[in-house]
Amino acid sequence: MHTTPIHINSMKWLHKNLFSSSLNTMLTMAALYLLWIVVPPAIEWSLLEATWVGESRSACEPNSGACWAFVDARIEQFLYGLYPATERWRVNLAFAILFLLFIGLFLAGTIKQLKRSWIVTLILIPYPVIALYLFSGGSFGLVEVETTQWGGLFLTIVIAGVGIVASFPLGILLALARRSEMRAVRSLAIAFIELIRGVPLISVLFMASVMLPLFLPEGVNFDKLLRALIGITLFQSAYMAEVVRGGLQAVPSGQVEAAESLGLGYWSSMRLIVLPQALKLVIPGVVNTFIALFKDTTLVMIIGMFDFLGIVQAATTNPKWLGTAVEGYVFCAAVYWIFCFSMSRYSISVERKLDTGY
Repeated sequence: MHTTPIHINSMKWLHKNLFSSSLNTMLTMAALYLLWIVVPPAIEWSLLEATWVGESRSACEPNSGACWAFVDARIEQFLYGLYPATERWRVNLAFAILFLLFIGLFLAGTIKQLKRSWIVTLILIPYPVIALYLFSGGSFGLVEVETTQWGGLFLTIVIAGVGIVASFPLGILLALARRSEMRAVRSLAIAFIELIRGVPLISVLFMASVMLPLFLPEGVNFDKLLRALIGITLFQSAYMAEVVRGGLQAVPSGQVEAAESLGLGYWSSMRLIVLPQALKLVIPGVVNTFIALFKDTTLVMIIGMFDFLGIVQAATTNPKWLGTAVEGYVFCAAVYWIFCFSMSRYSISVERKLDTGY
């Protein structure tokens, strides 16, 4: 019998990774047994016996599988919340523009005419203004849509996106302030970081939504979404500051001394020498904080905002769809996993590209 090189390499890989010892062999067999128990019933429930189309839970009763008709009937609500159906093109247009900008960002390394700095500037400065105008309307012929009507995956992405973009630079400033030689600045940064990290996000959201208006002058009020964004940004910036501070401490002191010998000031040395090295070192920690922020957006339910998970949970209480909670949560978990896994894989590609090792 002729043995191909591919077959030989496969056998070597199996022996090295799965059957290299008695313990590994036992663990491999146990894992295969668990997969045999779990995977076939899961496939049968989610695909083979599932119902895909229907107007109510009764359409799924003949089958014993998943009732994906619930997701099919409510998909627009899951994506847009209570955003008016006739105005949803504005949300689609805003995200389409963002998608094109990200494509340009990815192609900037291969197309010389595209400069990464230009695209990043477009994403950070004009795009938020354009997106806010499209989302809210109220001028130039667009119907005003209040933030109380925002919801679903759309609201989750808005909260996570604003929180990520705003907390990152604020976290860097807090990390630099905590390492500052000025005692007052360092003390304020330490007090803020330790205070925020010592309380749960639910408390911060509750304070921002309920307690903050009590301290404002009479007649002055902020939108509920804006208050939630402020609370989430401040909360995540404290954690981001500690991640960045770890990277700053890992940069050899000789780098700073070399910058000083070249005549660079504090901010120039930080911007050109120290921060680029520190941020490359903490890419996994930074992305981990971003992923945590994306998942923590579900906590806005406590202040009456229906994000993706909140609106799915509310839909399962509809009398027409009672008994579909499992399908709703599985769909929700799959969407969150796709976003979080995508961020994780992108961070790995960036880490490899920048070569974080010395």
